[in-house]
Amino acid sequence: MSILTDVNTPGAAPSHREPPISEEAGALNSGHSQTATQVILPIEEIHKLLPHRYPFSLVDRIIEYVPGERAVGIKNVTFNEPHFQGHFPGRPIMPGVLIVEAMAQVGGVVLTQMADVQEGLFMFAGIDKVRFRRPVVPGDQLVMTVELLWVKKRRFGKMQGRAEVDGQLAAEGELMFSLVD
Repeated sequence: MSILTDVNTPGAAPSHREPPISEEAGALNSGHSQTATQVILPIEEIHKLLPHRYPFSLVDRIIEYVPGERAVGIKNVTFNEPHFQGHFPGRPIMPGVLIVEAMAQVGGVVLTQMADVQEGLFMFAGIDKVRFRRPVVPGDQLVMTVELLWVKKRRFGKMQGRAEVDGQLAAEGELMFSLVD
């Protein structure tokens, strides 16, 4: 059983809900209407949905989810991450490609929970209009909002991603996905 915490209601206590898809898939698609539902989905549940593992698991928590529309995830950036050893010595900066990958992983949560999606793995099919606005450094908390723009034949999709630190835009762009068998 998964634990979802509804934080729309002040003082709301964690609510326990049976996952509608399976014990393995997690409980994001809980049959709610398409209204904003803030949930807390911890790393253990994210790992049930996505294949990524250390050092490439780049989403620590999902804090908001609207089925079939969008998700908001966080990544706590720490100095212990292996890429900081060489990017750059004396001035650690999170590589832009990893910021884009983190946004894609938040998007993956949306895609894996869509109804009628075939078995397989969603992979990048393209990246457009990506811009980096500020460096992301150890100690930052990256807040990523990814919205589904469209899906074709339940095999291809396009999303708009936005990553912020302390309310400041760090990166944004369009991410295309394709389902591979």
